[in-house]
Amino acid sequence: MAGIYLHIPFCKKACHYCDFHFSTSVQYKDQMLSALRHEIMLRMHYLGKEKIETIYFGGGTPSVLSADEIQILIDEITSRFEVSADAEITLEANPDDLNAQKVRELRQTPVNRFSIGAQSFFDEDLQWMNRAHNSKEAESSVKRVQDAGFENITIDLIYGFPLLTDIKWNQNIQTLIDFQVPHISSYSMTVEPQTALASFIKKGKEQVMNESQSSAQFLTLIGRLTEAGFEHYEISNFAKPGMHSKHNSNYWEGVNYLGIGPSAHSFNGESRQWNIANNHHYMQEIQQGKIPAETEYLTIENRINEYIMTSLRTSKGLNINLIAERFGTDYSESIRKEIEKFSDKNWLEINDQKISLSLEGKLFADHIASELFVAEE
Repeated sequence: MAGIYLHIPFCKKACHYCDFHFSTSVQYKDQMLSALRHEIMLRMHYLGKEKIETIYFGGGTPSVLSADEIQILIDEITSRFEVSADAEITLEANPDDLNAQKVRELRQTPVNRFSIGAQSFFDEDLQWMNRAHNSKEAESSVKRVQDAGFENITIDLIYGFPLLTDIKWNQNIQTLIDFQVPHISSYSMTVEPQTALASFIKKGKEQVMNESQSSAQFLTLIGRLTEAGFEHYEISNFAKPGMHSKHNSNYWEGVNYLGIGPSAHSFNGESRQWNIANNHHYMQEIQQGKIPAETEYLTIENRINEYIMTSLRTSKGLNINLIAERFGTDYSESIRKEIEKFSDKNWLEINDQKISLSLEGKLFADHIASELFVAEE
Protein backbone atom coordinates (compact mmCIF):
# COMPACT_ATOMS: atom_id res chain seq x y z
CA MET A 1 0.00 0.00 0.00
CA ALA A 2 1.38 3.42 -0.96
CA GLY A 3 0.31 6.89 -2.02
CA ILE A 4 1.17 9.51 -4.61
CA TYR A 5 1.09 13.26 -3.98
CA LEU A 6 1.15 15.78 -6.84
CA HIS A 7 2.11 19.35 -6.08
CA ILE A 8 0.39 21.79 -8.46
CA PRO A 9 2.36 25.03 -7.93
CA PHE A 10 -0.16 27.63 -9.11
CA CYS A 11 -2.47 30.01 -7.25
CA LYS A 12 -4.63 32.93 -8.36
CA LYS A 13 -3.56 35.00 -5.36
CA ALA A 14 -0.98 34.80 -2.59
CA CYS A 15 -2.71 34.30 0.76
CA HIS A 16 -1.03 36.47 3.37
CA TYR A 17 -0.30 33.56 5.71
CA CYS A 18 0.83 30.93 3.18
CA ASP A 19 4.42 29.72 2.86
CA PHE A 20 3.77 26.79 0.50
CA HIS A 21 5.55 26.81 -2.85
CA PHE A 22 3.46 28.35 -5.64
CA SER A 23 3.40 30.92 -8.42
CA THR A 24 0.59 33.32 -9.27
CA SER A 25 1.56 33.10 -12.95
CA VAL A 26 0.23 30.22 -15.04
CA GLN A 27 2.30 31.24 -18.05
CA TYR A 28 4.22 27.95 -17.98
CA LYS A 29 1.34 25.69 -16.97
CA ASP A 30 1.58 23.48 -20.06
CA GLN A 31 5.31 23.02 -19.58
CA MET A 32 4.76 22.21 -15.89
CA LEU A 33 2.14 19.57 -16.74
CA SER A 34 4.56 18.01 -19.19
CA ALA A 35 7.26 17.98 -16.50
CA LEU A 36 4.90 16.38 -13.97
CA ARG A 37 4.08 13.63 -16.44
CA HIS A 38 7.77 13.12 -17.15
CA GLU A 39 8.62 12.89 -13.46
CA ILE A 40 5.89 10.29 -12.94
CA MET A 41 7.63 8.22 -15.60
CA LEU A 42 11.09 8.81 -14.10
CA ARG A 43 9.92 7.83 -10.61
CA MET A 44 7.88 4.77 -11.57
CA HIS A 45 10.17 2.42 -9.64
CA TYR A 46 10.49 4.50 -6.46
CA LEU A 47 7.73 2.61 -4.64
CA GLY A 48 8.74 -0.80 -5.93
CA LYS A 49 5.69 -2.89 -6.73
CA GLU A 50 3.48 -1.42 -4.03
CA LYS A 51 -0.12 -0.85 -5.01
CA ILE A 52 -1.27 2.78 -5.02
CA GLU A 53 -4.18 3.26 -2.63
CA THR A 54 -4.33 7.06 -2.62
CA ILE A 55 -3.65 9.90 -5.04
CA TYR A 56 -3.69 13.45 -3.72
CA PHE A 57 -3.62 16.68 -5.76
CA GLY A 58 -2.25 19.42 -3.49
CA GLY A 59 -0.52 22.73 -3.93
CA GLY A 60 -0.79 25.51 -4.65
CA THR A 61 -4.30 25.28 -5.96
CA PRO A 62 -4.87 22.11 -8.00
CA SER A 63 -8.38 23.24 -8.93
CA VAL A 64 -6.86 25.78 -11.35
CA LEU A 65 -6.32 22.76 -13.61
CA SER A 66 -9.07 21.73 -15.99
CA ALA A 67 -10.76 18.37 -15.59
CA ASP A 68 -8.99 17.20 -18.74
CA GLU A 69 -5.59 18.17 -17.32
CA ILE A 70 -6.33 16.31 -14.08
CA GLN A 71 -7.42 13.28 -16.09
CA ILE A 72 -4.16 13.35 -18.08
CA LEU A 73 -2.12 13.22 -14.86
CA ILE A 74 -4.24 10.39 -13.44
CA ASP A 75 -3.88 8.48 -16.71
CA GLU A 76 -0.11 8.90 -16.52
CA ILE A 77 -0.10 7.46 -13.00
CA THR A 78 -2.31 4.49 -13.90
CA SER A 79 -0.08 3.70 -16.88
CA ARG A 80 3.03 3.55 -14.65
CA PHE A 81 1.72 2.16 -11.35
CA GLU A 82 -0.76 -0.44 -10.18
CA VAL A 83 -3.61 1.66 -8.78
CA SER A 84 -6.28 0.12 -6.59
CA ALA A 85 -9.75 0.08 -8.16
CA ASP A 86 -11.14 1.85 -5.10
CA ALA A 87 -8.25 4.28 -4.64
CA GLU A 88 -9.03 7.50 -2.78
CA ILE A 89 -8.32 10.36 -5.21
CA THR A 90 -8.45 13.78 -3.56
CA LEU A 91 -8.48 17.21 -5.19
CA GLU A 92 -7.75 20.28 -3.11
CA ALA A 93 -9.99 23.04 -4.43
CA ASN A 94 -10.70 26.69 -3.82
CA PRO A 95 -14.41 27.59 -3.72
CA ASP A 96 -14.15 30.09 -6.57
CA ASP A 97 -12.96 27.36 -8.94
CA LEU A 98 -15.92 25.06 -8.29
CA ASN A 99 -18.50 26.53 -10.63
CA ALA A 100 -21.29 24.34 -11.98
CA GLN A 101 -19.52 23.47 -15.23
CA LYS A 102 -16.24 22.62 -13.50
CA VAL A 103 -17.98 20.33 -11.01
CA ARG A 104 -19.85 18.54 -13.83
CA GLU A 105 -16.58 18.00 -15.68
CA LEU A 106 -14.81 16.71 -12.57
CA ARG A 107 -17.64 14.25 -12.07
CA GLN A 108 -16.43 12.52 -15.25
CA THR A 109 -12.93 11.99 -13.80
CA PRO A 110 -11.83 9.44 -11.17
CA VAL A 111 -11.62 12.20 -8.53
CA ASN A 112 -13.79 10.99 -5.65
CA ARG A 113 -12.86 13.28 -2.76
CA PHE A 114 -12.73 17.06 -2.41
CA SER A 115 -10.75 19.12 0.08
CA ILE A 116 -12.37 22.55 -0.08
CA GLY A 117 -10.38 25.47 1.34
CA ALA A 118 -13.19 27.59 2.76
CA GLN A 119 -11.11 28.85 5.76
CA SER A 120 -13.99 31.08 6.95
CA PHE A 121 -17.57 31.97 6.04
CA PHE A 122 -17.13 35.69 6.75
CA ASP A 123 -16.05 38.08 4.01
CA GLU A 124 -13.95 40.28 6.28
CA ASP A 125 -11.90 37.25 7.35
CA LEU A 126 -11.35 36.12 3.78
CA GLN A 127 -10.31 39.61 2.72
CA TRP A 128 -7.88 39.81 5.66
CA MET A 129 -6.34 36.50 4.53
CA ASN A 130 -6.28 37.70 0.90
CA ARG A 131 -8.27 34.69 -0.23
CA ALA A 132 -9.56 34.60 -3.83
CA HIS A 133 -13.16 33.70 -2.88
CA ASN A 134 -15.93 35.24 -0.80
CA SER A 135 -18.27 33.74 1.79
CA LYS A 136 -21.10 33.18 -0.69
CA GLU A 137 -18.78 31.22 -2.97
CA ALA A 138 -17.56 29.19 0.02
CA GLU A 139 -21.09 28.06 0.86
CA SER A 140 -22.31 27.54 -2.70
CA SER A 141 -19.26 25.49 -3.69
CA VAL A 142 -19.94 22.92 -0.97
CA LYS A 143 -23.60 22.62 -1.91
CA ARG A 144 -22.72 22.38 -5.60
CA VAL A 145 -20.27 19.52 -5.03
CA GLN A 146 -22.79 17.69 -2.85
CA ASP A 147 -25.58 18.17 -5.39
CA ALA A 148 -23.32 16.67 -8.07
CA GLY A 149 -23.16 13.46 -6.04
CA PHE A 150 -19.81 13.79 -4.31
CA GLU A 151 -20.11 12.53 -0.74
CA ASN A 152 -16.49 12.32 0.43
CA ILE A 153 -15.79 15.98 1.21
CA THR A 154 -13.58 17.74 3.72
CA ILE A 155 -13.63 21.46 4.47
CA ASP A 156 -10.75 23.50 5.88
CA LEU A 157 -11.19 26.20 8.52
CA ILE A 158 -8.64 28.46 10.22
CA TYR A 159 -8.93 29.76 13.78
CA GLY A 160 -6.85 31.86 16.17
CA PHE A 161 -6.51 35.13 14.25
CA PRO A 162 -7.48 38.63 15.48
CA LEU A 163 -10.68 39.12 13.46
CA LEU A 164 -12.19 35.80 14.53
CA THR A 165 -14.38 36.42 17.57
CA ASP A 166 -15.73 33.45 19.50
CA ILE A 167 -19.21 34.23 18.15
CA LYS A 168 -17.97 34.06 14.56
CA TRP A 169 -15.98 30.92 15.30
CA ASN A 170 -19.05 29.15 16.65
CA GLN A 171 -21.01 30.23 13.59
CA ASN A 172 -18.29 28.83 11.30
CA ILE A 173 -18.40 25.52 13.13
CA GLN A 174 -22.19 25.41 12.97
CA THR A 175 -22.07 26.07 9.23
CA LEU A 176 -19.88 23.00 8.78
CA ILE A 177 -22.16 20.88 10.95
CA ASP A 178 -25.18 22.04 8.96
CA PHE A 179 -23.47 21.05 5.69
CA GLN A 180 -23.28 17.47 7.00
CA VAL A 181 -19.86 16.91 5.44
CA PRO A 182 -18.09 13.80 6.75
CA HIS A 183 -14.67 15.35 7.36
CA ILE A 184 -13.30 18.64 8.68
CA SER A 185 -9.70 19.88 8.89
CA SER A 186 -8.96 22.92 11.02
CA TYR A 187 -5.71 24.71 11.77
CA SER A 188 -4.53 27.48 14.03
CA MET A 189 -3.25 30.54 12.21
CA THR A 190 0.53 30.41 12.30
CA VAL A 191 2.90 33.19 11.28
CA GLU A 192 5.53 31.71 8.99
CA PRO A 193 8.72 33.63 8.14
CA GLN A 194 8.86 35.20 4.68
CA THR A 195 5.08 35.58 4.46
CA ALA A 196 3.15 38.81 4.01
CA LEU A 197 1.52 38.31 7.41
CA ALA A 198 4.92 38.08 9.12
CA SER A 199 5.96 41.30 7.40
CA PHE A 200 2.75 43.09 8.43
CA ILE A 201 3.24 42.08 12.07
CA LYS A 202 6.88 43.11 12.05
CA LYS A 203 5.90 46.55 10.71
CA GLY A 204 3.12 46.91 13.28
CA LYS A 205 0.37 46.79 10.67
CA GLU A 206 -1.17 43.63 12.14
CA GLN A 207 -1.52 42.22 15.63
CA VAL A 208 0.49 39.24 16.81
CA MET A 209 -1.46 36.02 17.12
CA ASN A 210 -2.93 35.33 20.56
CA GLU A 211 -2.06 31.87 21.88
CA SER A 212 -4.81 31.97 24.50
CA GLN A 213 -7.40 32.73 21.81
CA SER A 214 -6.09 29.91 19.65
CA SER A 215 -6.17 27.40 22.52
CA ALA A 216 -9.69 28.38 23.55
CA GLN A 217 -11.02 28.17 19.99
CA PHE A 218 -9.31 24.81 19.49
CA LEU A 219 -11.05 23.42 22.58
CA THR A 220 -14.36 24.85 21.35
CA LEU A 221 -13.82 23.09 18.03
CA ILE A 222 -13.14 19.76 19.71
CA GLY A 223 -16.19 20.04 21.93
CA ARG A 224 -18.60 21.11 19.21
CA LEU A 225 -17.50 18.53 16.65
CA THR A 226 -17.26 15.54 18.99
CA GLU A 227 -20.74 16.41 20.27
CA ALA A 228 -21.89 16.39 16.63
CA GLY A 229 -20.60 12.85 16.11
CA PHE A 230 -17.14 13.50 14.69
CA GLU A 231 -14.10 11.49 15.74
CA HIS A 232 -11.09 13.61 16.62
CA TYR A 233 -8.66 11.18 15.01
CA GLU A 234 -5.72 13.58 14.49
CA ILE A 235 -4.85 16.90 16.08
CA SER A 236 -6.22 18.94 13.16
CA ASN A 237 -8.67 16.44 11.69
CA PHE A 238 -12.19 15.31 12.51
CA ALA A 239 -14.26 12.71 10.69
CA LYS A 240 -17.50 10.83 10.91
CA PRO A 241 -16.94 7.11 11.59
CA GLY A 242 -15.35 5.38 8.59
CA MET A 243 -14.52 8.66 6.83
CA HIS A 244 -10.92 9.29 7.90
CA SER A 245 -8.64 10.65 5.16
CA LYS A 246 -6.80 7.59 3.85
CA HIS A 247 -4.02 9.63 2.27
CA ASN A 248 -3.18 11.72 5.30
CA SER A 249 -3.63 8.76 7.65
CA ASN A 250 -0.96 6.96 5.64
CA TYR A 251 1.45 9.84 6.29
CA TRP A 252 0.88 9.60 10.02
CA GLU A 253 1.23 5.81 9.99
CA GLY A 254 4.50 5.74 8.08
CA VAL A 255 3.21 4.38 4.77
CA ASN A 256 5.48 4.99 1.76
CA TYR A 257 4.57 7.75 -0.67
CA LEU A 258 5.91 9.44 -3.78
CA GLY A 259 5.82 13.20 -4.22
CA ILE A 260 5.62 14.62 -7.74
CA GLY A 261 6.26 18.26 -8.59
CA PRO A 262 8.37 21.17 -7.31
CA SER A 263 8.81 21.11 -3.49
CA ALA A 264 7.08 17.71 -3.22
CA HIS A 265 8.39 15.25 -0.60
CA SER A 266 8.78 11.48 -0.92
CA PHE A 267 9.34 8.70 1.64
CA ASN A 268 10.26 5.05 1.10
CA GLY A 269 10.87 3.88 4.65
CA GLU A 270 14.63 4.35 4.53
CA SER A 271 15.03 7.89 3.23
CA ARG A 272 13.24 11.14 2.49
CA GLN A 273 13.53 13.19 -0.66
CA TRP A 274 12.31 16.68 -1.42
CA ASN A 275 12.21 18.26 -4.84
CA ILE A 276 13.61 21.71 -5.49
CA ALA A 277 11.12 24.50 -4.76
CA ASN A 278 11.72 26.41 -7.97
CA ASN A 279 9.44 25.94 -10.99
CA HIS A 280 11.99 26.88 -13.66
CA HIS A 281 14.81 24.76 -12.27
CA TYR A 282 12.44 21.87 -11.62
CA MET A 283 11.20 21.82 -15.22
CA GLN A 284 14.71 22.26 -16.59
CA GLU A 285 16.10 19.30 -14.62
CA ILE A 286 13.16 17.04 -15.42
CA GLN A 287 13.51 17.77 -19.13
CA GLN A 288 17.08 16.46 -18.87
CA GLY A 289 15.87 13.27 -17.21
CA LYS A 290 17.18 14.27 -13.77
CA ILE A 291 15.32 14.22 -10.44
CA PRO A 292 15.94 17.63 -8.82
CA ALA A 293 15.75 16.30 -5.27
CA GLU A 294 17.80 16.19 -2.10
CA THR A 295 17.89 12.98 -0.09
CA GLU A 296 18.15 12.38 3.65
CA TYR A 297 18.85 8.83 4.80
CA LEU A 298 17.08 8.20 8.08
CA THR A 299 18.90 6.96 11.16
CA ILE A 300 17.15 4.75 13.70
CA GLU A 301 16.73 7.81 15.90
CA ASN A 302 15.19 9.76 13.00
CA ARG A 303 12.67 7.00 12.41
CA ILE A 304 11.78 6.68 16.10
CA ASN A 305 11.34 10.43 16.54
CA GLU A 306 9.20 10.66 13.45
CA TYR A 307 7.01 7.86 14.79
CA ILE A 308 6.72 9.67 18.13
CA MET A 309 5.74 12.94 16.44
CA THR A 310 3.15 11.48 14.09
CA SER A 311 1.64 8.82 16.36
CA LEU A 312 1.05 11.23 19.24
CA ARG A 313 -0.95 13.46 16.90
CA THR A 314 -3.43 10.65 16.27
CA SER A 315 -6.10 8.99 18.39
CA LYS A 316 -4.29 5.67 17.91
CA GLY A 317 -1.46 7.05 19.99
CA LEU A 318 2.09 5.86 20.55
CA ASN A 319 2.65 2.13 21.03
CA ILE A 320 5.64 1.42 23.28
CA ASN A 321 5.66 -2.26 22.33
CA LEU A 322 5.91 -1.33 18.67
CA ILE A 323 9.02 0.75 19.35
CA ALA A 324 10.55 -2.18 21.24
CA GLU A 325 9.75 -4.59 18.38
CA ARG A 326 11.03 -2.32 15.62
CA PHE A 327 14.00 -0.66 17.26
CA GLY A 328 14.88 -2.45 20.51
CA THR A 329 14.00 -2.30 24.19
CA ASP A 330 16.75 0.22 25.01
CA TYR A 331 14.83 2.85 23.05
CA SER A 332 11.42 1.89 24.43
CA GLU A 333 12.68 2.01 28.03
CA SER A 334 14.29 5.39 27.42
CA ILE A 335 10.96 6.74 26.21
CA ARG A 336 9.13 5.23 29.20
CA LYS A 337 11.37 7.23 31.53
CA GLU A 338 10.63 10.44 29.63
CA ILE A 339 6.90 9.74 29.80
CA GLU A 340 7.09 9.68 33.61
CA LYS A 341 7.88 13.40 33.53
CA PHE A 342 4.31 14.09 32.40
CA SER A 343 2.56 11.87 34.96
CA ASP A 344 1.65 14.80 37.22
CA LYS A 345 0.53 17.10 34.39
CA ASN A 346 -2.31 14.91 33.10
CA TRP A 347 -1.17 15.61 29.53
CA LEU A 348 -0.96 11.93 28.62
CA GLU A 349 -3.35 9.02 28.85
CA ILE A 350 -1.72 5.63 29.32
CA ASN A 351 -3.77 2.54 28.47
CA ASP A 352 -1.70 -0.65 28.55
CA GLN A 353 1.07 0.10 26.00
CA LYS A 354 -0.78 2.93 24.25
CA ILE A 355 0.23 6.50 25.04
CA SER A 356 -2.12 9.21 23.80
CA LEU A 357 -2.70 12.89 24.46
CA SER A 358 -5.32 14.02 26.94
CA LEU A 359 -7.60 16.91 26.02
CA GLU A 360 -5.23 19.36 27.69
CA GLY A 361 -2.22 17.54 26.26
CA LYS A 362 -3.45 18.25 22.75
CA LEU A 363 -2.62 21.90 23.37
CA PHE A 364 1.05 20.95 23.83
CA ALA A 365 1.43 18.16 21.28
CA ASP A 366 4.65 19.38 19.66
CA HIS A 367 6.30 20.14 23.00
CA ILE A 368 5.43 16.72 24.42
CA ALA A 369 6.73 14.95 21.33
CA SER A 370 10.01 16.86 21.40
CA GLU A 371 10.51 15.91 25.07
CA LEU A 372 10.11 12.23 24.18
CA PHE A 373 12.54 12.32 21.24
CA VAL A 374 15.57 10.06 21.52
CA ALA A 375 18.98 11.65 21.03
CA GLU A 376 21.29 10.70 18.19
CA GLU A 377 24.05 8.32 19.30
